[in-house]
Amino acid sequence: MRRPFLNLALVLGSTLVGGCDMLGIESAEKVAAARDADGKAIGAACRQSARALEDCYTLYKKADRAAVYAGWRDMNDYMRENKIEPVTPQIAAQAAEPKGGAETH
Repeated sequence: MRRPFLNLALVLGSTLVGGCDMLGIESAEKVAAARDADGKAIGAACRQSARALEDCYTLYKKADRAAVYAGWRDMNDYMRENKIEPVTPQIAAQAAEPKGGAETH
């Protein structure tokens, strides 16, 4: 008599657990993979913009250092193989210029 209830509970439980992805609950593996991918993207962007690895670590303290290094190294190899020059950041140069053309003495 208890068998049908046990079977129903198992089916219902497995359905609820399997539906976690649909609810937006991410697994630990997905979170780790996303963190690794973000770190690699940060490292690659730092290398492409000619930023030193230590500067990248300082700017992005929450990023995984191993992933940042892996992304930086991969981009470095890619840029060397394809003879690609670093891109200088334009926003930082514009922010350093005085606004409004006002002269300072």
